[in-house]
Amino acid sequence: MQIRSKSIGLVLSGGGVRGMAHIGVIKAMQEFGIEATVVAGSSAGALVGALYAADKPVVEMLRFFKETPLFKYNYFAVAKPGFINTERFIDTFQQYFPEDNFAALKKNLFVVATNLEMGEEVFINEGELIRPLLASAALPPVFSPVEYNGALHADGGIMNNFPSEPVLSRVDYVIGSNVSLVSKLEKKYLNNSFQLAGRVTGLMIYAINREKINNCHLIIEPQELEHIGILDRRGIERAYAIGYEAAVRTFEKVL
Repeated sequence: MQIRSKSIGLVLSGGGVRGMAHIGVIKAMQEFGIEATVVAGSSAGALVGALYAADKPVVEMLRFFKETPLFKYNYFAVAKPGFINTERFIDTFQQYFPEDNFAALKKNLFVVATNLEMGEEVFINEGELIRPLLASAALPPVFSPVEYNGALHADGGIMNNFPSEPVLSRVDYVIGSNVSLVSKLEKKYLNNSFQLAGRVTGLMIYAINREKINNCHLIIEPQELEHIGILDRRGIERAYAIGYEAAVRTFEKVL
């Protein structure tokens, strides 16, 4: 199959630290000469997608997640509906996106956030960049919502964890990277309310997005990621390696 001769879109799911696997997928794409022209992402996928759309090298993408306070949890919110004040990340993000505008990106990027006041998903593709990125990744109740266009917005994955909609009509071939996985889970991992809530949430997200995932021409979703906590920053390198290895195996089969 001549993937390289087609216009390519890339869809990146949410999934916290597991989203570092997206960077591994991008690394493999580059090694196989595959380049997307349209990218859509939710939550962590929106952040990785923005770095990719800005033509940041893989090393710099990883540095962004390792060195920014995103997974360090030391920006506690005061008088905000979240443990961490999301808007305190703005200055850090400006180091990577100094022009703070979708128009400055090298690829067509769509990010999805959830308008908490209207109760609807919002696709953002133009105008200021940093606030939509922060909103898309503001997972409640850990991160406080972000005010954007006069309304409070939060994690895109609440309503759309696999935002393939804006990509499908714009390209010939869609590659999906899904890191919100569901596999068989042993009973011992369901022995408290937090584990149970996490499992139930994961099942709901998986079921809602399954049809869209299956509509991609090529999907990469490494099952090994389920053993990495979505907020465990110690898993950054491991998730990246898992994503890279899974993508290499997949591309070797289809190219």
